[in-house]
Amino acid sequence: MEYMIVIMLGYVVGSVPSGLLIGRLLKDVDLRQYGSKNIGATNAFRVLGPWPALCVFLADALKGVAGVILGKILLATPLAMLAGGIATMAGHNWSLFLRFTGGRGVATGLGVIAVLVPNVTVIVFFLWAVIVFATRYVSLASVVAAVMVPITMWGLKERTEFFFFGIIAAAFVVIRHKDNIKRLLRGEELKIKAHSHIASTKEKVKDK
Repeated sequence: MEYMIVIMLGYVVGSVPSGLLIGRLLKDVDLRQYGSKNIGATNAFRVLGPWPALCVFLADALKGVAGVILGKILLATPLAMLAGGIATMAGHNWSLFLRFTGGRGVATGLGVIAVLVPNVTVIVFFLWAVIVFATRYVSLASVVAAVMVPITMWGLKERTEFFFFGIIAAAFVVIRHKDNIKRLLRGEELKIKAHSHIASTKEKVKDK
């Protein structure tokens, strides 16, 4: 019963649409209407700019942290912490409040592993940053980093349950990036660049 409570609470926490709320609060912009129409930090960067995107990233990551903490508070077992983390990722990717759509799970998953295995977090985040810097493809960096999570855990001989969490988390990220992967293979994926000033343009229209 306690595990079900952890999972349900984690799912609700993960379902909170941070990007949508931050976009509306800071810029009165619905991220679902612009750019890739995703509510994650990458689209927030393109549409709203770097500082709102950072807010979205941190808020999404904190959801993952919260899921792990829920498991620790309620049951104090590694399995409960993992259950809370997986539930928040599921909620973020398939939000209860957005008709079971949502983000892609990268920041939320990073928040989970930051609590569980911080050394792995440092390695995969560094890898992600290198790929983004070299290619400007955030989606490519996210997929590669996600796949490297369980591989890195295995290489560092982390707990077996953490390794299996890494596999599940990587699967969540890859599934949510399936359209990006198709565009990458076709050479049609957008590279990250300076934001498009959609938010500032909207503000000018409102002023008129």
